[in-house]
Amino acid sequence: MKFTYHATMCAPEQYLPLAKAAEDAGFDGFTFPDSICYPKEGSDVYPYNDDGTRDFLDGVPFLEPFVAIPYLAAHTPKLHFTTSVVKLAIRQPVIVAKQLATLAVILGDRFAFGVGISPWPEDFEVCQIPWEKRGKRMDEMMEILNGLMSGDYFGYEGEIFNIPPIKLCPVPEHHVPLLVGGHAKPALRRAARLGDGWVSAGSSIDELNSMITQIEEFRKEFNRDDGEFQYHAMTEAAYSAQGLDSLADVGVTEVIIAFRNPYDGTPDTQTLEEKIGMIEWYAENVIRPYRGS
Repeated sequence: MKFTYHATMCAPEQYLPLAKAAEDAGFDGFTFPDSICYPKEGSDVYPYNDDGTRDFLDGVPFLEPFVAIPYLAAHTPKLHFTTSVVKLAIRQPVIVAKQLATLAVILGDRFAFGVGISPWPEDFEVCQIPWEKRGKRMDEMMEILNGLMSGDYFGYEGEIFNIPPIKLCPVPEHHVPLLVGGHAKPALRRAARLGDGWVSAGSSIDELNSMITQIEEFRKEFNRDDGEFQYHAMTEAAYSAQGLDSLADVGVTEVIIAFRNPYDGTPDTQTLEEKIGMIEWYAENVIRPYRGS
């Protein structure tokens, strides 16, 4: 089992000391959420909290992952970084592929790219991307990312995108894992068909077991069940040895530790010292005993 720290959209000046503290404590990774903006007017919908609204996100600071991660990585040589998740479908695929290739070349094998579809029509509107066919757009973008990251000439003809053969230089020597976020059946199918892993937020062990079983069935359907596949989960079960054992039993390979639910509207009132204390507490009481060290 691997352990990743989620800073839960904290104050920007806290990211670096928190990343250093997580690395020193023995965490394996550090993950970033993503949001472009908060609309003044629009649909008040958010699928990952209890009341389904997004008012709690007004004024919450989000850093751009492609900018922030290289900065943190320069100061934390052992940490692995992920995104959970970047809203891929509102972006342009060739630009994202160039950003991804650059980041992977700089970091080496220390980055996995978590991607998802934004639930907000306003994100698509402000980025001048059609809301319609967003699922198809997402699928094609993942195919394009994998193709362009090969380092060979790659062109694409799809329903949404038509790209003449081009080559990116440089690209990393290693494959950059694509992790798919989302709990709906299309997201699970997308993870199985196009991804190297899946990211869940807020699910119970029973829910994780059900969704992981579904993904594994899809992987067999697509003849992709013979390779490594990552399962990342932010869940309350990750705070005890018994819970970690149960998560491992259902297939979870990496837990995301936040100490504060970023989706329930609870304000971030902890000081930096209190947050570092929680990191050290978790390492001392959960990570080290679990690893037998």
